[in-house]
Amino acid sequence: MSRTRQNPLDVELAPIDRSSPIPFYHQIKSRIKDNIHTQRWPLGYQIPTESDLCKIFGVSRTVIRQALGELEAEGLLVREKGRGTFVSQPKISAGLVQSLSGYYEDMKARGLKLTTVVLSQSVVPASETVAGQLQIPANSDVIQIKRLRSINGEPILLATTYIPHYLAPGLEHEDLRDQSLYQLLEGKYGLQLHRGRRIIEAVAASAYESSLLQINLGAPLLYVRSTTYLVDGRPVEYYEHKQRGDRSQLEVELIRRPRHDSPATAAHHIPDLPPSNGITGVS
Repeated sequence: MSRTRQNPLDVELAPIDRSSPIPFYHQIKSRIKDNIHTQRWPLGYQIPTESDLCKIFGVSRTVIRQALGELEAEGLLVREKGRGTFVSQPKISAGLVQSLSGYYEDMKARGLKLTTVVLSQSVVPASETVAGQLQIPANSDVIQIKRLRSINGEPILLATTYIPHYLAPGLEHEDLRDQSLYQLLEGKYGLQLHRGRRIIEAVAASAYESSLLQINLGAPLLYVRSTTYLVDGRPVEYYEHKQRGDRSQLEVELIRRPRHDSPATAAHHIPDLPPSNGITGVS
């Protein structure tokens, strides 16, 4: 990955329009974005320092910091202490209102190269927690699948999946390195997946997680717990996954519902929202 750059004062950045009502920081942010999206500044490129950008645009450091801060929050830039600011890979987005799809299906649809390392895959007795989520007796046989998922060669998440053995006997022998678990459950086992419920929280990476995900100990992770249900209401899958917070972002679709006593409500039919299935699964 190249981390070199030319003379910082010679970079191609269009000047800001001082007569425009658009704030200076937003104009600067847009110009930096243009350089990233057109790959004039490729992945790993070290951008000019705050001081250099102040000279290039003729603005204060406060303006530059606001522009860079927003770009960093969007995942386009990453700051490395003592080294500088570099062009980063964009964060992987996941929606909170969408169809029920697995991680394999979702990443493939986006044209991203997903690779999977199956860390373990076997039949184990269900713990109290897993049994409760799958609505089966404790110590019942479940298929436990532990996987490390990477996108474009970069480790992104660790996932542990549990499926009642009686629903998918033999699944413990399937090769899950390059196929969708959801498609396998539907195609081979005739299980019609219907809906899912997911809980998301932030946690710090343990030594084990930081080693596999190649991040610092204590780095932020998105911790997702999810149960997937069949059309008849039976739970078919419970999983827990921990996903790198520095490479992930959640997109939330919000729609304002009109008040029932509003005149606009009587005049226009507002379609119902689709059911919220949480973020993309890991299957």
